[in-house]
Amino acid sequence: MRIRVLLFAGLREAIGEKQSLMDLPDGGTLKDLVAQLERDHPVIAQYRGRLVVSRNGERAELTLPLEDGDEIALLPPMSGGSARAWVQAEPLSMDLLMQEVVGPDTGGIATFIGVVRNHSRGSAIDHLEYEAYVPMAEAEMRKIADAAAARWPGVRIAMSHRVGRLEIGDAAVMIAAVAPHRGDAFDACRFAIDTLKQTVPIWKKEFAEDGAYWVEENP
Repeated sequence: MRIRVLLFAGLREAIGEKQSLMDLPDGGTLKDLVAQLERDHPVIAQYRGRLVVSRNGERAELTLPLEDGDEIALLPPMSGGSARAWVQAEPLSMDLLMQEVVGPDTGGIATFIGVVRNHSRGSAIDHLEYEAYVPMAEAEMRKIADAAAARWPGVRIAMSHRVGRLEIGDAAVMIAAVAPHRGDAFDACRFAIDTLKQTVPIWKKEFAEDGAYWVEENP
């Protein structure tokens, strides 16, 4: 199968081309493609752990199988501060968050995953629904990450939150905080989730055995 690869910014300059066509055996994955690129262009290995990879315009994990005609973009670390944050309807991925923030200066990593539980306020929960004012929610999440970076120099935070229907056991929110030292990573991760609960316009509706209701508090 033939795959189109797009390169950007410093990665494009280091390799000397902005796109190329690659042939892979059928059934190959993104991980196979990146490994072949690293063999052909060793400079790519310097970005290992810091690249964001997209498939046909959407972020993708390296385990994703490829299909003939796919367009893959390799995105080096982006400018614009320490904050990476987004709201999505699809299942969350800690691997994607880690790709956003881990770098050679990372000494400590702290993560948080908020999961839908099967009970709340004394009632059994069937499922939840989350709703968000997405543009403002993402802006507020970026503010939280920027505030953490200002408070703990060297900290980088990425966070994502789901919207729509979530079943028991689904991850509703994920946060990754990295820092040169573990103490700052722990503190920044706790700060991020606590502040998110207070300031980000995301709302939760619980579907319980005794009815459905919006939760208008910040537990």
